[in-house]
Amino acid sequence: MPYFTTSDGTEIYYTDQGSGRPVLFSHGWPLSSDAWKLELKLVADAGFRAIAHDRRGHGRSTKTYTGNDIDTYARDLGELAGSLDLHDIVTVGHSTGGGEAVRFAARYANGRVRKVFTAGAIPPVMVQSDSNPDGLPIAVFDDIRAHVLADSSEYWFELAQPFFGFNRPGVAESRGLVLNFWRQSEMAGLAAAYDCVAAFSETDLTEDLQALDVPIFIAHGTDDQIVPIADAARKSIHLVKHGRLKEYEGASHGIWGWYQKQLVDDLLKFIAE
Repeated sequence: MPYFTTSDGTEIYYTDQGSGRPVLFSHGWPLSSDAWKLELKLVADAGFRAIAHDRRGHGRSTKTYTGNDIDTYARDLGELAGSLDLHDIVTVGHSTGGGEAVRFAARYANGRVRKVFTAGAIPPVMVQSDSNPDGLPIAVFDDIRAHVLADSSEYWFELAQPFFGFNRPGVAESRGLVLNFWRQSEMAGLAAAYDCVAAFSETDLTEDLQALDVPIFIAHGTDDQIVPIADAARKSIHLVKHGRLKEYEGASHGIWGWYQKQLVDDLLKFIAE
């Protein structure tokens, strides 16, 4: 399995498929690069080089106790891009990975990124504050942390329900999706899973969005119960210079089913433009 070692000695696992212009994927919390397995194949099949890594503390990468924050995640992504000598990158991020991708493009890409694509992404900032009164109360994220510490293994099963929208009337649960979500989540180190809650909820990416000088496609489901669209995509689109927002009516936070098919179609068109 391919690994590279960051400047602070962290081993990062990645998968590298296909050839052509690079497309660099960042996954959501608390998952791994396996969350992108279908997208990786379809992007590679379309004639591009598809690369995805397991964020530090997650998946097959080092179970880090420190550095579990958006800035370090983005720096790691920059070091991976440098180690592979990638240029003209389309960087793709889901949820926490969307924040990672935006900061990477804004601060650590060194001119390597030509486009950004996010789905259900956390920017600009999730938590409620005086400057962000519409955000989610800190108690929401304190509750997540409490569940992670109390019984993370059971919590991943519970979290999968709103993540994929299986708690909505008429939405049939896919046991396979739930089990795969649990499997990937169980691979995350507990310290990383816990610390990443602050990373995805409290990191303010407003300046990063404003600094982007490349096109960004902002995709978001209107029934996203994890990262509400009103607090995220609908605010982010007003902060970027070259943005495009697409709302997927009724789509959940998790990328699956008809939503996944439409998203992949949109991603491939955006990459090829």
